[in-house]
Amino acid sequence: MKTIGIIGGITWLSTVEYYKLLNELVNKELGGVSSAKIILHSVNFAEIKAMTEADNWNGILELIGDAAKKLEASGADCLLLGANTMHKLADEVQKTIGIPLLHIAEETAKVISQDGLKTVALLGTKYTMQLPFYSDKLSAAGIQTLIPDQDDIDYINTTIYNELGKGLFLPETKARFIGIIQKLSGRGAQGAILGCTEIPLLLRQNDTQVKLYDTTLIHSKAAVKFALQQQL
Repeated sequence: MKTIGIIGGITWLSTVEYYKLLNELVNKELGGVSSAKIILHSVNFAEIKAMTEADNWNGILELIGDAAKKLEASGADCLLLGANTMHKLADEVQKTIGIPLLHIAEETAKVISQDGLKTVALLGTKYTMQLPFYSDKLSAAGIQTLIPDQDDIDYINTTIYNELGKGLFLPETKARFIGIIQKLSGRGAQGAILGCTEIPLLLRQNDTQVKLYDTTLIHSKAAVKFALQQQL
């Protein structure tokens, strides 16, 4: 079994979900008391959040790149960035290490393509929704991306940072998110990407008839496939 490296803490809530999913998925494949081999480097989200809001992506790259190098030096065989937004820097981080970085948008695009969908909604931070680093990966797979209107973008972004990242999952927030997904479905979205690793902690598939893509789960499945490819 290969060792999975995770840069976590972005936020710690979704990192807990990553740890849980990786171990559950490995155990499902290998049975018994088998669990995943994981090395976790957890950062201080307050530092990441402050630099993100200051548009200091070079500072974030220095921090994330250093974490990636430490994980590789510690024996990780692949790398997960445990946050969708941080994949803005994925290509730059990959250049600093010799192990593969499993890109969350690329892995999500693979699953959507397998399902035969051509147009999907994308929910996440304003950076994930509005910057091209995510939609470009989807476009490369022949998938069109729809994002909410500006008021809904601002609402989603605010709740991610001020509620979900703090472990607050409110029923009124869930209702608003479901409404946003329904609006995007009305515009032609055949499915919706939960493009922030905290959103799947708020929404589940049984909350809506629109097909949801849990990027945390998709990312974890890709990592487990990589880790077990010689054992399955």
